[in-house]
Amino acid sequence: MEKSDPEQSLKCSCWVCLLPPWRFSDQSDEKLYLAYSTQQRQRAVLRLLGVGVLLQIFAALVPGERDLLFAYTSVAVGLMVNLLLAVVYALIRRARLALNHIAWVALWAQLLVSASRRLGDSYNELLGWAVVLQYCTLATLPFHCMTLIFYSSVSFVAYLLVQYYNAVTTESKLADDFYLQQIANACLLLGATLLGGTAYAVSEKQQRSSFQETKGSLRDKLTIEQQSKEQERLLLSVLPEHVAVQMRSDLGLIDTQFKKIYMSRHENVSILYADIVGFTAISSTYSAQDLVAILNELFARFDRLAEKYQQLRIKILGDCYYCISGAPVERPDHAVLCVLMGLSMVKAIKYVQKTTNSPVDMRVGIHTGAVLAGVLGQRQWQFDVYSRDVELANKMESSGMAGRVHVSEVTLSFLNDEFEVEPAYGEKREEMLRQAGIKTYFIVRQLKPGGEERNIGEGEAGECGEEADALSDLKDDDEESVLSPLDEGKNNEEAKIYNMLKEELVNRDDDKELADATTLCLTFKENGAEDAFKHRSDPCPLAGVLPPLLLLPAHLALAVFAVPPAAPLHGVYLALLVETAFLNIVYYACYRYTSYKKKTVTPVWKLICGTFNISMFVAANIAPLIICGSYERMLAADEVRGHAHSPTRALRCIHPSYYYHVGAGALCGALWVWGVGGAGRLLLLAALAAAHAVPALMHPALLTTRDTLDRDPYRLPYNATADADEELLYVIATLHTRRHIIMLLVIVITLLIYDRYSSGLERAAHSRSGRMRVQAEQALELRRRNQALVHNVLPPHVATHFMGARHRHRHLYSQSYAEVGVLFASMPNFTEFYSEETVNNQGLECLRFLNEVISDFDLLLEDAKFSKDIIKIKTISSTYMAASGLNPTRQMQPSDGTLVRWAHLARLVEFALELQRVLAAINEQSFNHFVLRMGVNHGPITAGVIGAMKPHYDIWGNTVNVASRMESTGKAGCIQVTEETCHILEQFGYYFEQRGLVAVKGKGQLMTYYLQGRHDDGAPHFADTGSNDVNIDMAPGEQALGTTGDAPAADASHPLLP
Repeated sequence: MEKSDPEQSLKCSCWVCLLPPWRFSDQSDEKLYLAYSTQQRQRAVLRLLGVGVLLQIFAALVPGERDLLFAYTSVAVGLMVNLLLAVVYALIRRARLALNHIAWVALWAQLLVSASRRLGDSYNELLGWAVVLQYCTLATLPFHCMTLIFYSSVSFVAYLLVQYYNAVTTESKLADDFYLQQIANACLLLGATLLGGTAYAVSEKQQRSSFQETKGSLRDKLTIEQQSKEQERLLLSVLPEHVAVQMRSDLGLIDTQFKKIYMSRHENVSILYADIVGFTAISSTYSAQDLVAILNELFARFDRLAEKYQQLRIKILGDCYYCISGAPVERPDHAVLCVLMGLSMVKAIKYVQKTTNSPVDMRVGIHTGAVLAGVLGQRQWQFDVYSRDVELANKMESSGMAGRVHVSEVTLSFLNDEFEVEPAYGEKREEMLRQAGIKTYFIVRQLKPGGEERNIGEGEAGECGEEADALSDLKDDDEESVLSPLDEGKNNEEAKIYNMLKEELVNRDDDKELADATTLCLTFKENGAEDAFKHRSDPCPLAGVLPPLLLLPAHLALAVFAVPPAAPLHGVYLALLVETAFLNIVYYACYRYTSYKKKTVTPVWKLICGTFNISMFVAANIAPLIICGSYERMLAADEVRGHAHSPTRALRCIHPSYYYHVGAGALCGALWVWGVGGAGRLLLLAALAAAHAVPALMHPALLTTRDTLDRDPYRLPYNATADADEELLYVIATLHTRRHIIMLLVIVITLLIYDRYSSGLERAAHSRSGRMRVQAEQALELRRRNQALVHNVLPPHVATHFMGARHRHRHLYSQSYAEVGVLFASMPNFTEFYSEETVNNQGLECLRFLNEVISDFDLLLEDAKFSKDIIKIKTISSTYMAASGLNPTRQMQPSDGTLVRWAHLARLVEFALELQRVLAAINEQSFNHFVLRMGVNHGPITAGVIGAMKPHYDIWGNTVNVASRMESTGKAGCIQVTEETCHILEQFGYYFEQRGLVAVKGKGQLMTYYLQGRHDDGAPHFADTGSNDVNIDMAPGEQALGTTGDAPAADASHPLLP
């Protein structure tokens, strides 16, 4: 967002005192709001021109002068001007700014010209229209508040000057009460000005509140969307999009008897395994954190290569990296891309050679076949592939040679002679390859189209150029890490919010959207939306009772001269004062009480108070007319009896027309009644206007011409400027006597047009607010679902570390823990169960069963006694890996004893025993005989995230390696631990059986123990022990990695082990 210019701010500083107190402190917000409010108010200009048309229609019905030619010519000109302005305003957007002012001038000019030629019993002709126009000018026109004050002052003075002009041009001497009439005119116009100004202030508060609410909703929505994007990037970096979408849609569904499995079979898929040869040699010279950093840098480069060669990285196993091509999206060149990927990885390892100054190299094996690809379990999801061909690819890597790409004859058949190969005889080094009858080959060079060839072997020719080209593609991926949140600075974020606000408020067509969402009566079509609108919050709850207070001075001014000083009239005015004061006090007390109780005034109460208040004001307004009508009837009776000097003449009401003009102000005040719909507003306004006709119906003498008072333009010889048809004059004269009632009825139509406009604004704001809430809720629901998925990819505290940060992570997550428990649990006899026969749907049903087992294991982690201390690390085929003590909020004191520090380890063993019970229950239900072989160890580890493009959380260290060996060298149905772990667990009541010394690769001979049970309150609790002593060593491709070993733990003959 652009910063404000200091010079511009200085130039505008002189206007600060003229700005309304509710302005926004942020200049960009104020600028955008002014654009929004101006657009909203510009829609009122056409409606206001419609008011001008109604004024001319009224002038046509009641010309107000005998020169009908001039009168109707004026009406025609006025109509043409209004219609022309409306057409230009609708078609030429650039002219609207000027037309706003021209429209105001045109409307007031029409009213003042017409008022200057009208005559009546008082100098107040068209005063009711002036009241309405003054009110609408302030309440609707798109002007700055100071401009509105200026224009209202000009119109205020102009009307009074026109009446003064009428007085001096029609009479040789001003009437005795002329200045009192001017005071009454001024009081009523002032009341209309205050009423319109208050309407403007209330509208401003509502619009600004809606603006702030919209901005807050958009800010929340943007924040949620930003977080959701971060989660989405992380999620899609680990899971294919089709799997992630399906998982997200399944969240919250009712669990069925069987857990849903996200698995699909793919044919003709090339599988690449790559292992770092010699990495164990450098592990002793680097700390665990440094090794994590080296692996992360290397695997980030591999991820970059995988993106270039359209590979899908599956998993990282310690220093082993494997990926596939041809799934989930099929492609014919999958084998070619896999070979190119392997060749590039061999070159990329040179980075580690230079960094560590050690002879590390890559051993790459590729095989092509069918795979089952998907996710198992309910937690810590990792997209993986399973099949016999996956295991063969693993054997291709382990039987290969450092620095070479080793391919099977199946893969070779898909290479389309694009590479030169040589026999590798891998089947002589690996028994499984020999049994499968697979011949193997090394890639020598790539053949270019047209027979040209390029050396990609070990020769030096062209190496520098190619290596430079390859390494240029392996740039640092930190800037594109999915774990680095989208770093949008404050200015960029504010600019986005500003643009979103502009799109939502200024560029959106509210009229069209409102027309689609509402009926002809402007009520919402959607069920419940209308009730929600009626119960919306009122930003100015006290405004509903203001109109009588603002119009009261004008009403009281009439008591001075308009009516005689009679007791009944004084009683009416006293009752009006008491009623207005009492009702406002009661309403204010109710408002304060509800505010104290932290409640809101109910819409029904506001409707009752508002309707009663304005009705009582109108009743007090027409009461003097009824009394005056009775006096006129008495006067007429005296004249019939010949009492020319009857004392009743002293009671005659001199200026009853003022009460009709006050009625026009009351109709404006009726717009403030809260909770009235379109039809209800029509009935209310029509009833109030019709009430002013009641006195004339009761006492027709109020409408009769009076010689001594009326300056009637249709009675000769007072105004004989022009003659017309007598019948026409009779009709016009009849309408002229009823002009004030007609005026009120036409004003009702005028105010309904205004009410529809203002109600449309409120409904549009309410609809927008509801739309923003729905969008925010949808974004929040998406974030919730993404968060649930992300927490199944990374542990919650790790995900929070990345998702909550607002800076770029130049280093990925790494954390050292001194006291951690590690558990490996595998099903060694799952090998015999797995088959890829047709009856098992090519192995899918076997994996479905494995998914049930792993899912039930995962559900144990939702138990409160396990969820706090234990997290699942991953599954490797049928091997389940978990750890305890990885809670970063866990604070230990040096004085804490073993029972406090290692309580999580005891909980991990309890979890292992629960795994046995769960598997036993599954065996009972499925008539199987699976057993768990488990190993537990404790000690320090390093936890971290490897891979910038495809992050993978794991733990490393000797503790992990030994735990893996405790499982792989253990006995089916038993839990094997080291001597140190045994001593700790004995303090928690567990007892063990000594097994003896066991050879552990990298550690020599270790004394190990089998868990036998636990003493609970003196009663031993026996662990499930198996009868078969199954000792299965790790496969060559699965050997531990020293202090950084990932230690995949499963039997070497497992058909699904990658």
